[in-house]
Amino acid sequence: MDKHMKEIEEKVHNNIRLSKDDGIYLYNSSDLIAIGELARYKKLEMSGQHIFFNVNQHINLTNICVSRCKFCAFGIDHDDKDSYLMSPQEAFDYGAKAVDYGITEFHIVSALHPDMPFEYYVVVVRDLHEAYPHIHIQAFTAVEICYFSQISGLSIREVLQVLKDVGLGSLPGGGAEILKDDLRRQLCPNKAMSQDWLEVHRTAHQLGIKTNCTMLFGHVESIEDRIDHFITLRNLQDSDPGFQAFIPLPFLPENTPLNHLKRTSAIDDIKTLAISRLMLDNIDHIKAFWVMLGIDIAQISFNFGADDIDGTVFEEKIMHAAGARTQTAISKEDIIRLIKEAGYIPTERDTIYNILKEF
Repeated sequence: MDKHMKEIEEKVHNNIRLSKDDGIYLYNSSDLIAIGELARYKKLEMSGQHIFFNVNQHINLTNICVSRCKFCAFGIDHDDKDSYLMSPQEAFDYGAKAVDYGITEFHIVSALHPDMPFEYYVVVVRDLHEAYPHIHIQAFTAVEICYFSQISGLSIREVLQVLKDVGLGSLPGGGAEILKDDLRRQLCPNKAMSQDWLEVHRTAHQLGIKTNCTMLFGHVESIEDRIDHFITLRNLQDSDPGFQAFIPLPFLPENTPLNHLKRTSAIDDIKTLAISRLMLDNIDHIKAFWVMLGIDIAQISFNFGADDIDGTVFEEKIMHAAGARTQTAISKEDIIRLIKEAGYIPTERDTIYNILKEF
């Protein structure tokens, strides 16, 4: 172990925050075992032998989108033969069919539809919450919240308050991509910029709404951009805490305008999970989202800092449009088995990390 890695080890073991230089060094290091050992140490310190999961149903309301980001294969135009839009009743029925599976979360994310009013989204949340008040609703990325503000004339705070009043429980972390406006103007110029995304999460936290956060990596960003992204999230958590989990999302290029790029490697995926655990010292959970990483990488990641694998999902569409080769759903029994195989305790949680059962 060289001098800089030894210094990082001492910082981690003494709960001293890592610097930007430390993060860049870790990304440039080929000592994956040393990085993994430190990340696993931090994971065990924060959540012990638990690997968390939940039983959830994803509801993607529409794929018709005005944004058309370069890294997205999901959003399409209104007149495309594969376009769809769920009515509030269809969305309700789609969610309701999973209730008997014991789900504890409706996970609702969508595209930025050109015509649907804010009230449409309010009705979707309200109807599900009134029928199933015991099922948590995690819905709408910060990008969607910004869009709702635009189309309704309401402030970000007002949009969030309206949704909270009808049953919104928390926000997912999507839409963060890389929090650097030069890159966002290049990749996703028609949607929320960095400060917009941060303001939604800051406001949500102030209103008592828990959120997650993400990073889309492996496209045109640099290592420095990734570390800056971690530090930006860390700073917001310091000032206005409310992030529950961080989810690194490898870019899947298939069927996107960036399909000339190669998919991230397993090494990059695992290293990013580990470094995020070490850099994000004030965010409790690191999620290995099996839909994008694949089951094998997700299993390995438990030894590299991750302590959550997301959930059953039931039918995921957005990542699979970009070429995800994983299943669109996984059973609770399979999740329990793969966590046990890795030597950890499968721990079912609700959306806000109350432990429901250990297996």
